[in-house]
Amino acid sequence: MNIQEEKKLLIALQSEKTNQSAFSKLVSLYKERLYWHIRNIVKNHDDADDVLQNVFIKVYRNIKKFKGDSKLYSWLYRIATNESITFLNQKAKKYMISTSELQQRMIANLEADIYFEGNEIQLKLQKAIATLPQKQQQVFTMKYFQELKYKEMSEILETSEGALKASYHIASKKIEEFLRSK
Repeated sequence: MNIQEEKKLLIALQSEKTNQSAFSKLVSLYKERLYWHIRNIVKNHDDADDVLQNVFIKVYRNIKKFKGDSKLYSWLYRIATNESITFLNQKAKKYMISTSELQQRMIANLEADIYFEGNEIQLKLQKAIATLPQKQQQVFTMKYFQELKYKEMSEILETSEGALKASYHIASKKIEEFLRSK
């Protein structure tokens, strides 16, 4: 979506007359990308659907507060990231376990997930990613799976491009070591 189209969509989203149809357009434009971003964090199809629904509810309620300081997608992505992390923290708290233990359980459950279409190598990669600190997981996932540019990632995560490059490099090395040791 180019800048002009995004501005038109934003105006339509913030107008009482057109916000319903504009919101439907927003959902259809971004639901799949946001779903896969969320899915990479929460690992489970049903949980990803729930979080995605929460994201769109939050967007709908707060769209008038969006000032356009970043791209619309960057804002949506940030909300999706925050909602996913909040979801995981709440789930870990509910089960009275650490978020890293929760991550290990989620990876173990991937094998039984009928929506997981990965092979053994992809499962090993997911296990390796789960060993990374949360910020490195985000950076690696955004760069490797979603093929975002560092500039886009910088907008979304509000971190310098240099820090993101370093984080991705470190994450890649840790994943490589994990895969060699298994």
